[in-house]
Amino acid sequence: MAYSHVLGPTNGTLDAPLLIVGEAPGRLGAARTGVPFQGDRSGQRLERLLEEAGITRDDVFITNALLCNPLDGGSRNRRPRASELTACAGFLERTLELVRAPVVVALGGVALASFDRVERHGVLRISEAAGQPVPWYGRTLVPLVHPSPRTQGRRSWDRQLADWRAVGRLVAEFRSH
Repeated sequence: MAYSHVLGPTNGTLDAPLLIVGEAPGRLGAARTGVPFQGDRSGQRLERLLEEAGITRDDVFITNALLCNPLDGGSRNRRPRASELTACAGFLERTLELVRAPVVVALGGVALASFDRVERHGVLRISEAAGQPVPWYGRTLVPLVHPSPRTQGRRSWDRQLADWRAVGRLVAEFRSH
């Protein structure tokens, strides 16, 4: 497993109106750059989705359910193990305590399942709940498909753009209060 420095000022501001949680730092992205969702295709796609939502990086705090980059035997990204997510659950919970963003986005099933370790959400699944805001932990949780190019078959790019426009409206709504 590769370790990286992906918890600090590069994540965003603590008073951000939007908290985004991904799966884990990617070996070509955050594990290399130290900045979540920067330097790889997932990061490029997330930037495009944020732009579509009318949201800038200054408006978000971005982190991951797992803070280190899980690699397989061939030095490729792999899905985090349950034991690794359990080991990082305290960091996620503390991040949620510090970043009181009214809107929280779980990017993919791993992030969504990690949220359930902090506060039960009824075992939502991305396949059924993508794009559907739900009350959770005193906030609004929006499960979304991870922006990896590999997820294109799970939810079309047009649907992902529409999901993010809806997130942008939610963030704007909370800003106006």
